[in-house]
Amino acid sequence: MANSLQGKVALITGASSGIGEASALSLAAEGAHVVVVARRGERLQELVRKIQQNGGQAVPIVADVADEQQVAEMVKHVKNTLGRIDILVNNAGVMLLGQIDGANTEDWRRMVAINVMGLMYTTHAVLPLMKEQNRGHIINISSVAGRVARAGSGVYNVTKWGVVAFSEALRQESYKNNIRVTVIEPGAVATELTDHITDESARQKQGEWLQGLTPLESEDIAAAIVYAVTQPERVNVNEILIRPTGQDR
Repeated sequence: MANSLQGKVALITGASSGIGEASALSLAAEGAHVVVVARRGERLQELVRKIQQNGGQAVPIVADVADEQQVAEMVKHVKNTLGRIDILVNNAGVMLLGQIDGANTEDWRRMVAINVMGLMYTTHAVLPLMKEQNRGHIINISSVAGRVARAGSGVYNVTKWGVVAFSEALRQESYKNNIRVTVIEPGAVATELTDHITDESARQKQGEWLQGLTPLESEDIAAAIVYAVTQPERVNVNEILIRPTGQDR
Protein backbone atom coordinates (compact mmCIF):
# COMPACT_ATOMS: atom_id res chain seq x y z
CA MET A 1 0.00 0.00 0.00
CA ALA A 2 1.35 3.42 -0.94
CA ASN A 3 1.89 6.02 1.76
CA SER A 4 1.62 9.34 -0.09
CA LEU A 5 -1.32 10.38 2.12
CA GLN A 6 -0.14 8.78 5.35
CA GLY A 7 -1.39 10.76 8.34
CA LYS A 8 -4.04 12.61 6.31
CA VAL A 9 -7.76 12.52 7.07
CA ALA A 10 -10.12 12.54 4.07
CA LEU A 11 -13.85 13.19 4.35
CA ILE A 12 -15.90 11.89 1.41
CA THR A 13 -19.60 12.55 0.91
CA GLY A 14 -21.86 10.36 -1.20
CA ALA A 15 -19.52 7.48 -0.42
CA SER A 16 -22.01 4.61 -0.52
CA SER A 17 -21.58 4.00 -4.27
CA GLY A 18 -20.00 5.18 -7.49
CA ILE A 19 -17.34 7.89 -7.47
CA GLY A 20 -17.54 8.34 -3.71
CA GLU A 21 -16.94 4.68 -2.99
CA ALA A 22 -14.10 4.43 -5.50
CA SER A 23 -12.51 7.60 -4.09
CA ALA A 24 -12.62 6.23 -0.57
CA LEU A 25 -10.90 3.03 -1.67
CA SER A 26 -8.25 4.91 -3.63
CA LEU A 27 -7.48 7.48 -0.93
CA ALA A 28 -7.32 4.77 1.72
CA ALA A 29 -4.90 2.82 -0.49
CA GLU A 30 -2.65 5.89 -0.44
CA GLY A 31 -2.63 5.83 3.36
CA ALA A 32 -5.37 8.33 4.20
CA HIS A 33 -7.72 7.72 7.11
CA VAL A 34 -11.04 8.06 5.30
CA VAL A 35 -14.36 9.17 6.74
CA VAL A 36 -17.14 7.93 4.48
CA VAL A 37 -20.46 9.74 4.59
CA ALA A 38 -23.83 8.85 3.06
CA ARG A 39 -27.41 8.08 4.03
CA ARG A 40 -27.17 4.32 3.38
CA GLY A 41 -25.52 2.95 6.50
CA GLU A 42 -25.33 -0.69 5.44
CA ARG A 43 -23.39 0.19 2.31
CA LEU A 44 -21.00 2.34 4.32
CA GLN A 45 -20.35 -0.57 6.69
CA GLU A 46 -19.55 -2.81 3.72
CA LEU A 47 -17.17 -0.18 2.33
CA VAL A 48 -15.41 0.22 5.67
CA ARG A 49 -14.94 -3.55 5.93
CA LYS A 50 -13.45 -3.66 2.44
CA ILE A 51 -11.03 -0.83 3.21
CA GLN A 52 -9.97 -2.43 6.50
CA GLN A 53 -9.47 -5.82 4.83
CA ASN A 54 -7.08 -4.08 2.44
CA GLY A 55 -5.11 -2.66 5.36
CA GLY A 56 -6.66 0.80 5.35
CA GLN A 57 -8.39 2.94 7.95
CA ALA A 58 -12.00 4.07 7.61
CA VAL A 59 -14.96 5.17 9.70
CA PRO A 60 -18.58 5.55 8.55
CA ILE A 61 -20.95 8.42 9.30
CA VAL A 62 -24.60 8.26 8.32
CA ALA A 63 -25.68 11.79 7.42
CA ASP A 64 -27.69 13.76 4.88
CA VAL A 65 -25.61 16.63 3.52
CA ALA A 66 -28.78 18.52 2.60
CA ASP A 67 -29.39 18.98 6.34
CA GLU A 68 -27.09 21.72 7.64
CA GLN A 69 -27.36 20.60 11.26
CA GLN A 70 -26.36 17.03 10.39
CA VAL A 71 -23.38 18.38 8.44
CA ALA A 72 -22.24 20.54 11.36
CA GLU A 73 -22.49 17.59 13.77
CA MET A 74 -20.63 15.35 11.31
CA VAL A 75 -17.68 17.72 10.99
CA LYS A 76 -17.60 18.33 14.74
CA HIS A 77 -17.48 14.57 15.34
CA VAL A 78 -14.58 14.13 12.90
CA LYS A 79 -12.66 16.99 14.52
CA ASN A 80 -13.22 15.58 18.02
CA THR A 81 -12.24 12.02 17.11
CA LEU A 82 -9.57 12.42 14.43
CA GLY A 83 -8.41 15.96 15.12
CA ARG A 84 -8.25 17.21 11.57
CA ILE A 85 -9.61 17.12 8.03
CA ASP A 86 -7.00 17.41 5.29
CA ILE A 87 -9.09 16.47 2.26
CA LEU A 88 -12.76 17.04 1.59
CA VAL A 89 -14.37 15.35 -1.40
CA ASN A 90 -17.78 16.92 -2.04
CA ASN A 91 -19.21 14.13 -4.15
CA ALA A 92 -22.83 13.68 -3.01
CA GLY A 93 -25.23 14.52 -5.84
CA VAL A 94 -28.21 13.51 -7.91
CA MET A 95 -28.97 13.89 -11.63
CA LEU A 96 -32.71 14.22 -12.16
CA LEU A 97 -32.98 14.98 -15.85
CA GLY A 98 -36.09 16.16 -17.66
CA GLN A 99 -37.62 18.99 -19.66
CA ILE A 100 -38.27 22.26 -17.84
CA ASP A 101 -41.87 22.47 -19.04
CA GLY A 102 -44.02 20.08 -17.05
CA ALA A 103 -41.22 19.11 -14.69
CA ASN A 104 -41.79 17.77 -11.21
CA THR A 105 -40.37 20.71 -9.30
CA GLU A 106 -39.59 18.46 -6.33
CA ASP A 107 -36.78 17.09 -8.50
CA TRP A 108 -35.44 20.63 -8.79
CA ARG A 109 -35.51 21.12 -5.04
CA ARG A 110 -33.73 17.81 -4.45
CA MET A 111 -30.95 18.69 -6.88
CA VAL A 112 -30.42 22.15 -5.44
CA ALA A 113 -30.57 20.81 -1.88
CA ILE A 114 -27.97 18.08 -2.46
CA ASN A 115 -25.81 19.23 -5.39
CA VAL A 116 -25.51 22.85 -4.30
CA MET A 117 -26.57 23.43 -0.69
CA GLY A 118 -25.13 20.15 0.57
CA LEU A 119 -21.78 20.91 -1.03
CA MET A 120 -21.81 24.44 0.37
CA TYR A 121 -22.90 23.37 3.87
CA THR A 122 -20.09 20.82 4.04
CA THR A 123 -17.50 23.27 2.74
CA HIS A 124 -18.71 25.92 5.19
CA ALA A 125 -18.38 23.50 8.11
CA VAL A 126 -14.90 22.25 7.14
CA LEU A 127 -13.29 25.59 6.23
CA PRO A 128 -12.66 26.86 9.78
CA LEU A 129 -10.83 23.64 10.64
CA MET A 130 -8.69 23.83 7.50
CA LYS A 131 -7.88 27.46 8.28
CA GLU A 132 -6.78 26.47 11.79
CA GLN A 133 -4.51 23.87 10.20
CA ASN A 134 -3.35 26.44 7.60
CA ARG A 135 -3.74 23.79 4.92
CA GLY A 136 -6.29 21.57 3.24
CA HIS A 137 -7.66 20.44 -0.09
CA ILE A 138 -11.29 20.64 -1.20
CA ILE A 139 -12.38 18.56 -4.18
CA ASN A 140 -15.76 19.49 -5.67
CA ILE A 141 -17.36 17.08 -8.12
CA SER A 142 -19.14 18.98 -10.88
CA SER A 143 -19.80 17.60 -14.37
CA VAL A 144 -19.44 18.26 -18.07
CA ALA A 145 -22.97 19.57 -17.43
CA GLY A 146 -21.26 22.36 -15.49
CA ARG A 147 -19.75 23.57 -18.76
CA VAL A 148 -22.28 22.79 -21.48
CA ALA A 149 -26.05 23.26 -21.13
CA ARG A 150 -28.36 20.88 -22.97
CA ALA A 151 -32.09 20.61 -23.48
CA GLY A 152 -33.47 18.14 -20.96
CA SER A 153 -30.87 18.87 -18.28
CA GLY A 154 -31.43 22.56 -17.58
CA VAL A 155 -31.79 22.43 -13.81
CA TYR A 156 -29.02 19.87 -13.43
CA ASN A 157 -26.92 22.30 -15.48
CA VAL A 158 -27.83 25.06 -13.04
CA THR A 159 -26.55 23.04 -10.09
CA LYS A 160 -23.31 21.96 -11.73
CA TRP A 161 -22.51 25.39 -13.16
CA GLY A 162 -23.06 26.62 -9.61
CA VAL A 163 -20.48 24.16 -8.29
CA VAL A 164 -17.89 25.48 -10.77
CA ALA A 165 -18.58 29.12 -9.84
CA PHE A 166 -18.54 28.37 -6.12
CA SER A 167 -15.25 26.48 -6.48
CA GLU A 168 -13.47 29.37 -8.18
CA ALA A 169 -14.70 31.90 -5.63
CA LEU A 170 -13.65 29.53 -2.86
CA ARG A 171 -10.18 29.17 -4.36
CA GLN A 172 -9.71 32.94 -4.46
CA GLU A 173 -10.86 33.30 -0.86
CA SER A 174 -8.83 30.41 0.57
CA TYR A 175 -5.45 30.27 -1.15
CA LYS A 176 -3.76 32.51 1.46
CA ASN A 177 -4.56 29.83 4.02
CA ASN A 178 -2.83 27.20 1.85
CA ILE A 179 -6.18 25.62 1.05
CA ARG A 180 -6.30 24.15 -2.43
CA VAL A 181 -9.51 23.79 -4.42
CA THR A 182 -10.06 21.45 -7.34
CA VAL A 183 -13.25 21.08 -9.36
CA ILE A 184 -13.59 17.84 -11.31
CA GLU A 185 -15.99 17.63 -14.26
CA PRO A 186 -16.68 14.06 -15.37
CA GLY A 187 -18.49 13.15 -18.54
CA ALA A 188 -20.51 9.94 -18.68
CA VAL A 189 -19.62 7.60 -15.82
CA ALA A 190 -21.07 4.15 -15.15
CA THR A 191 -22.77 4.87 -11.80
CA GLU A 192 -26.23 4.72 -10.23
CA LEU A 193 -27.04 8.33 -11.18
CA THR A 194 -29.33 7.39 -14.04
CA ASP A 195 -31.32 4.99 -11.82
CA HIS A 196 -32.69 7.92 -9.84
CA ILE A 197 -34.15 9.85 -12.79
CA THR A 198 -37.90 10.08 -12.14
CA ASP A 199 -38.89 11.25 -15.63
CA GLU A 200 -39.38 8.04 -17.62
CA SER A 201 -38.73 9.68 -21.01
CA ALA A 202 -35.55 11.35 -19.78
CA ARG A 203 -34.31 8.11 -18.18
CA GLN A 204 -34.91 6.18 -21.40
CA LYS A 205 -33.18 8.82 -23.53
CA GLN A 206 -30.17 8.93 -21.21
CA GLY A 207 -29.96 5.13 -21.25
CA GLU A 208 -30.01 5.01 -25.04
CA TRP A 209 -27.29 7.65 -25.22
CA LEU A 210 -25.08 5.75 -22.78
CA GLN A 211 -25.44 2.57 -24.84
CA GLY A 212 -23.73 4.36 -27.70
CA LEU A 213 -20.43 4.83 -25.87
CA THR A 214 -18.09 3.22 -23.37
CA PRO A 215 -18.51 5.32 -20.21
CA LEU A 216 -15.86 6.12 -17.67
CA GLU A 217 -15.60 3.98 -14.56
CA SER A 218 -15.77 5.47 -11.08
CA GLU A 219 -12.14 4.45 -10.58
CA ASP A 220 -11.14 6.82 -13.40
CA ILE A 221 -12.48 9.79 -11.44
CA ALA A 222 -10.95 8.48 -8.23
CA ALA A 223 -7.58 8.41 -10.00
CA ALA A 224 -8.01 12.07 -10.93
CA ILE A 225 -8.75 12.91 -7.29
CA VAL A 226 -5.65 11.05 -6.12
CA TYR A 227 -3.59 12.90 -8.75
CA ALA A 228 -4.83 16.30 -7.56
CA VAL A 229 -4.35 15.71 -3.82
CA THR A 230 -0.89 14.13 -4.12
CA GLN A 231 0.72 17.03 -5.97
CA PRO A 232 3.35 19.09 -4.13
CA GLU A 233 1.78 21.76 -1.93
CA ARG A 234 2.95 24.47 -4.34
CA VAL A 235 0.68 22.93 -7.01
CA ASN A 236 -3.06 23.60 -7.06
CA VAL A 237 -4.79 21.69 -9.84
CA ASN A 238 -7.79 23.98 -10.23
CA GLU A 239 -9.90 22.06 -12.74
CA ILE A 240 -10.01 18.62 -14.36
CA LEU A 241 -12.40 17.87 -17.23
CA ILE A 242 -12.68 14.16 -18.05
CA ARG A 243 -14.77 12.67 -20.85
CA PRO A 244 -14.92 9.14 -22.20
CA THR A 245 -12.96 8.91 -25.43
CA GLY A 246 -16.19 8.23 -27.33
CA GLN A 247 -18.21 11.10 -25.85
CA ASP A 248 -18.88 13.93 -28.29
CA ARG A 249 -20.46 16.44 -25.92
